[in-house]
Amino acid sequence: MNTAAPAPIPTTRALAWCLHLLIAGLLALTAGRALADGRPDAGRTAVAAVLCGLVYAAGPLLPRVRRSRSAAAWWLAAVGAAWLLLLALTPDAVWVAFPLYFLQLHLLPRRAGPAAVAATAVAAVVAFAAHAGSFGPAMALGPALGAAVAVAVVRGYQALYRESEQRRRLIEELTATRADLARAEHTAGVLAERERLAREIHDTLAQGLSSIQLLLRAAERALPARPDTAARHVDAARQAAVDNLAEARRFVAALTPPALEDTTLAGALERLCATTSARHSPTARFHLTGASVPLPTAYEVALLRVAQSALANTVRHAGATRADVTLGHSDGRVTLSVTDDGQGFDPGGLPAPDPESGGFGLAAMRARVDALGGALAVESAPGRGTALTVSLPLTPPTENDPEARP
Repeated sequence: MNTAAPAPIPTTRALAWCLHLLIAGLLALTAGRALADGRPDAGRTAVAAVLCGLVYAAGPLLPRVRRSRSAAAWWLAAVGAAWLLLLALTPDAVWVAFPLYFLQLHLLPRRAGPAAVAATAVAAVVAFAAHAGSFGPAMALGPALGAAVAVAVVRGYQALYRESEQRRRLIEELTATRADLARAEHTAGVLAERERLAREIHDTLAQGLSSIQLLLRAAERALPARPDTAARHVDAARQAAVDNLAEARRFVAALTPPALEDTTLAGALERLCATTSARHSPTARFHLTGASVPLPTAYEVALLRVAQSALANTVRHAGATRADVTLGHSDGRVTLSVTDDGQGFDPGGLPAPDPESGGFGLAAMRARVDALGGALAVESAPGRGTALTVSLPLTPPTENDPEARP
């Protein structure tokens, strides 16, 4: 059986030194009084007091006493035996019982401590009565009262210590919980930023590269019969590459979209329609309805990206001859609609997004709009064109909204 166990309640260095000094003082007082009174057994009393002091001093110097309950119990038994020897020689040793109470309550188990205190008090009362040659209630009052005070003080100290330990553990748990929460928030922020960058790349670089691919294919088909037409397609592809390079640099520099620099959202959408018409077959036109109002940057970025993605889908899949982009402000909301006269599709029959074939556009647009508390609706049918509408409330996004960060 492993008897090695720390003391149930540690004491501060100051309290330990106070107890040491109290025992040394009481032993010195006992020996001093015996020598001063000139008692016949004064020499033996002094020797017994010194012996008791040496046995007591061995405890703090022995590491095993501080680490093992059984060693502490044996040490207390040796101190008690030395004290009983001194108590048999002089009644003044009764006062040493008081600091012994604290030692026994502190070092012994919870049930053994009070039993040892009671035995020490009884021994003190019996020895004092034997030295006095008679017994009275007053003789029992002092040791009993001292034992009661010691038990109350030690129990109170232990209760305070346990409460302090509970609070310390609670603080540690709260600190660990805050650290876990901070890590979770960091992870959520990283995931949100990844999702935002994925949408940005899809709506800008991926769409731009797709446009370059279409232009180069058109130039390839125009050669060698129509070199002028092929050259125009190559120039358009080169300009698209320049625009995509600017987008890539924006990702590195963390700036606002180049299309929104030094212009409004309406101006950026009008320029987008003009660029689309110049590079591809559908004729894209921009319309502004209602009084224009300032929009948060997050709104402007989201609406511009939605328009870019919608027009890119029109160019790649719709086979349309005309597309209309309409920006409106009314009833506390801003709306953006992109319509075309293309071949249309079944919104409920779209395939799942795939890294090889694509299909992330509509999901990315919906994620942008949902992040800002808006709504996205798609109306289409085979042979009847497509109408995409976005509606956002005219309220600024929250501070921790990932869309609010360019």
